[in-house]
Amino acid sequence: MKGGYKVLWTDNALDELSRTIEYLEHNFSDLEIRKLALKIESISELISQNPSIFPKSEFKEVYKAVILNHYTMYYRIRGNNIHILSFFSNRLNPNRKKI
Repeated sequence: MKGGYKVLWTDNALDELSRTIEYLEHNFSDLEIRKLALKIESISELISQNPSIFPKSEFKEVYKAVILNHYTMYYRIRGNNIHILSFFSNRLNPNRKKI
């Protein structure tokens, strides 16, 4: 990160990401996990340089970045930091979002 915002993950987002990886490990190949990891890294770098690049979500002051059509990463800008609030599987009931 050269001169960008610092990206921080909340406990909730890390827990959701962990459950996602566990699901992928049981149902998909290592290639799918690597593809997701690269996409998360790419999007994290992108938002660290330009945090308002993605649209705002239905939640106040929260942005959303769709990752590989199956996941949405919700984040908020606080000072010089980006807080990843949720890593939500779009296959789940939307009422289960914890933002």
